[in-house]
Amino acid sequence: MPISAEEAQAVLERSQCLFDDVAVQKALDRMAQEMIDVMQYDNPLVLCVMTGGIIATSEIVKRLPFSLELDYLHATRYGDNIVGDSLDWIVRPQKKLKDRTVLIIDDILDVGKTLSEIVAFCNAEGARKTYTAVLVDKEHNRKEGMLVADFTGITVPDKYVFGYGMDYKHYLRNVKGIFAAHTDDE
Repeated sequence: MPISAEEAQAVLERSQCLFDDVAVQKALDRMAQEMIDVMQYDNPLVLCVMTGGIIATSEIVKRLPFSLELDYLHATRYGDNIVGDSLDWIVRPQKKLKDRTVLIIDDILDVGKTLSEIVAFCNAEGARKTYTAVLVDKEHNRKEGMLVADFTGITVPDKYVFGYGMDYKHYLRNVKGIFAAHTDDE
């Protein structure tokens, strides 16, 4: 159900800051260094998973001092819901993936089904190597048998989180920091 900007602001005011901007920036620095160590000579194709991955992707690619190409994809399991179903491809990558090192950047790894299907797609398209990066990994036991991200910034408890690309009912992606919604707002 859609909410107003005023309702989103009230959610922010009731929320708990789990990681402030400084902590998130440090996590992004660490992630970028790990990526440099692994793929600095690979001419990677970076795929931003829209819409949530836009901020993490922007922050990470600014930290990578090597040649890369940038593209995006838009695939969602959630739409307007907070529980996911089947993967809906809105936009597939435009660049060819065959024989490329691909780095997929998303905002959060919750259950992992969406990212797993995106990785399977990249591999089916002939990617030489596919890496995954998520700013946030949600800690819970519902990931059994699912993929683990190659690069992770921050681990959060099993709460409804938003900020740095993650939304609360289409709002609050632009908040600097990672916040947990109050239990009344989950």
